[in-house]
Amino acid sequence: MSEVIIAENLGKKYIISHQAEAQYTALRDVIADGAKRLLRIKNQKIPKREDFWALRNVSFKINQGERVGIIGRNGAGKTTLLKLLSRITEPSEGRIKIKGRVASLLEVGTGFHPELTGRENIYLNGAILGMTRSEIKKKFDDIVNFSGVKKFLDTPVKRFSSGMYVRLAFAIAAHLEPEILLIDEVLAVGDVEFQKKCLGKMEDISSKEGRTVLFVSHSMNAIEQLCNRCLLIEKGNLKIDSKDVRKVTSAYLFGDKLEKDSSEWINNEKNEYKNQWIVPTRFFITNSDSSKLGMPISNNNDMWLNMEIEIKEFDPALQIGYALYNEENDVLYFSWHTDVEEKLWPNLDEVKYNFKTKIPKRFLNEGKYRVELIACLYKRFWIFEPGVNCPTINIIIQGGLSDSPYWREKRSGILAPVCDWIVEPITSINN
Repeated sequence: MSEVIIAENLGKKYIISHQAEAQYTALRDVIADGAKRLLRIKNQKIPKREDFWALRNVSFKINQGERVGIIGRNGAGKTTLLKLLSRITEPSEGRIKIKGRVASLLEVGTGFHPELTGRENIYLNGAILGMTRSEIKKKFDDIVNFSGVKKFLDTPVKRFSSGMYVRLAFAIAAHLEPEILLIDEVLAVGDVEFQKKCLGKMEDISSKEGRTVLFVSHSMNAIEQLCNRCLLIEKGNLKIDSKDVRKVTSAYLFGDKLEKDSSEWINNEKNEYKNQWIVPTRFFITNSDSSKLGMPISNNNDMWLNMEIEIKEFDPALQIGYALYNEENDVLYFSWHTDVEEKLWPNLDEVKYNFKTKIPKRFLNEGKYRVELIACLYKRFWIFEPGVNCPTINIIIQGGLSDSPYWREKRSGILAPVCDWIVEPITSINN
């Protein structure tokens, strides 16, 4: 594939002025300051100036047809990067090479003249992109139908709602066939149905038409759904550039927690958690086919907790289970192997077992969780007491919350179950 964007050591610097902090100001201070300015006193304080690098040493190459997500926290430099690529502002250092026409959708109403109608702005934007009138006319009906603003087409766009602005602006940018499409977080303004249309359109123009899309978003599920490559920007620097999109979004959401936290516990010291009843040897997570799961885990997969335990001295009151905590250290629930009716309890002996239990898919919300292996003799004695002395693993849930287009982001609440629903018509009977 040919390279359509080459960025080499890009940097953008701004000058920030800092005024000295003013305390309570009396009338006499105002008069004194005015006199100082008139007399041009040499010791007058001058506001301090500071260099602020919104971007620094950013380099990458983007090939034709790639769908590249750009993520990072507010103020990281994402929008600045798109403004440099769209030639809205010039870099302070470095250079950019771009092959092909670029259409930008950076904020609501970008490129629109507020006094012109929707119809007139379609032709204006097409002309800016270098299209002839006949080329624009050929695409005109598709633009109008996609945007859904036909009724208001001859209304000045200054009277459009923010949602109508975005609908028309995206429709123009996507249908006038630019080789490169730059899109900022503006899709957050549109309704869910329109967002779904936009994501589908961006995928089509990239995979089917071979055009390039750069997409800035705070929705990691939208990034994972659309993009085949992702850039993570932190404090003006390009931290990660990878085609493993999930790896990049996970690094953004959880940072070094993925490296520091363990999803598997192994008892290398047999004396650890020493007691007379049981010896835990391993505590880990697998999927339905017993393959070990790495972090983060998509929520559309069942998770199986595996607790390998050797029973040294059997007691009928023995209970093996786990306690689940969220990131705020709230206990969500306990689960025991004896929670079912007694006739279904396993017949245990003094051998080694794998106690295995399922956390169903689409039950937990996105986030980080702690799981403790707990054990006790019922109503008598804690062997591994929750929050005190337990083998512990950590799991991270990201994405896969639902098939519904309404839930591409973390849901409200502690849990995020997808429950079965039955909707039945109620027919009234007249007696």
